[in-house]
Amino acid sequence: MSIFLVEGGRRLEGTVRTHGAKNSVLPILAATILGRGESVIRNCPELSDVTASLAILEHLGCKTAREGDTVRVDASSLSRCDVPDNLMREMRSSVIFLGAILGRMGEAVLSAPGGCELGPRPIDLHLSSIRALGGRVDETGGALRCTGNHIAGTDIVLSIPSVGATENTMLAAVAAQGVTTITNAAREPEIVDLQVFLRAMGADVRGAGSSMITIRGGLPLHGAEHTVMGDRIVAATYLAAAAAAGGEIEVTGADCRHLSTVTAVLSQAGCRIHSDDNRIELTRSGPLRGVSPVRTAPYPGFPTDAQAPLMAALTTAAGTSVFVENIFESRYRHVDELARMGASIRVEGRVAVVFGVERLRAAAVRAADLRGGAALVVAALGAEGRSTISGLHHVDRGYQDLDGALRSLGADIVRLEEDV
Repeated sequence: MSIFLVEGGRRLEGTVRTHGAKNSVLPILAATILGRGESVIRNCPELSDVTASLAILEHLGCKTAREGDTVRVDASSLSRCDVPDNLMREMRSSVIFLGAILGRMGEAVLSAPGGCELGPRPIDLHLSSIRALGGRVDETGGALRCTGNHIAGTDIVLSIPSVGATENTMLAAVAAQGVTTITNAAREPEIVDLQVFLRAMGADVRGAGSSMITIRGGLPLHGAEHTVMGDRIVAATYLAAAAAAGGEIEVTGADCRHLSTVTAVLSQAGCRIHSDDNRIELTRSGPLRGVSPVRTAPYPGFPTDAQAPLMAALTTAAGTSVFVENIFESRYRHVDELARMGASIRVEGRVAVVFGVERLRAAAVRAADLRGGAALVVAALGAEGRSTISGLHHVDRGYQDLDGALRSLGADIVRLEEDV
């Protein structure tokens, strides 16, 4: 079992680069199935979710290879349409393979996905889109069998702008005959990144980044080269870490425009922010102060994935800060662990009220999910004493060498392996 040992109270200084985006690379890896040939994916982070995706691709008959941050996927010999239960359970995002496998093979057999327990995240929107395209879906005993050798383009209206459903619909629609329009599509930058890759493969996809995406399907697709966008949530975590510990850092590799809601909150809290293009500078020299209510929302609103790290930073802000979680029902699982460190937070339903305390104290805490684990690291960096953080398998799903990146900024953090 891996743990982090974090000695808090050290200011962060220097420059750190954000690695490739987890929420972008996973659908892009699934999309490689659609091209007959080799795809080259650059800036591909080494995350456990990426490892799980590559295992799924290999099970399906693809050949994969990694060299540094470049991954090659040859889908020429794709031969299977099923993803076994043990691989599906490795990550929640595994359902993203549904549309791509169906589009390439005409059939897809999957089980319920795994990953972080953040409350109900039904895949009904994914399945309704597949049905709208003409696919047949059979749900029996926890397994999904989707068939559709002759799926056809159609108009699809999503009841909510679901990122996963938008991506799955795009992946299936590029293989469908005719034109598909997705209305109320998710607008996240990662959707735009997927469109860029699909277009490089030869697909006709337009409108990503807006609420309507149009796909002219049925075109022959081939392998392509692509560089994954920087991870805006990792960048937000580094910024939150500097806000908690104090100091002056520069974060590169992520588009500052994608983080405007996060930097606005940090600025209101008393941090000095300067940004341009793919660079964000944050300086925190004085005490933090409470901020006006932070409400998570689909992009371009405040990202739910940044809620926990920002909350951890604001636990010592003077005054009161309020968070309203509008995306997931169970996204405050880090609160009890922060309380072990001396934080004062009251949760009622989707609302968390943070009463700033003078300081946090070190404690032994455990990550319950990916972003909650990052929040505990942020809190530990600003706390007095040495904290122990376990449950790092959650953190490894979305952060590549988090301790190494923070050490490069001067943090006192090490990763140790303990006997269970």
